[in-house]
Amino acid sequence: MTKPLTYSVVLSPLSANDGGGWMAEVPDLPGCMSDGETPVEALNNVQGAIEEWIDSERELGRSIPAPRVRTPVAAE
Repeated sequence: MTKPLTYSVVLSPLSANDGGGWMAEVPDLPGCMSDGETPVEALNNVQGAIEEWIDSERELGRSIPAPRVRTPVAAE
């Protein structure tokens, strides 16, 4: 079982030219992203990217941004 995500993640479909699948980006952590064939796979993969991003920043002595609360946007 994967841990619940603390940071908000933006999921976007990738075009066929980009290989298809889904991109998962973490707006609070600049440059932190991952992808997957499905939205669920992209979310599972981004969890590891978040952990690696935080570990890397700590090793560099940088502060880790706190997750910001965002209001979900309803699809029209």
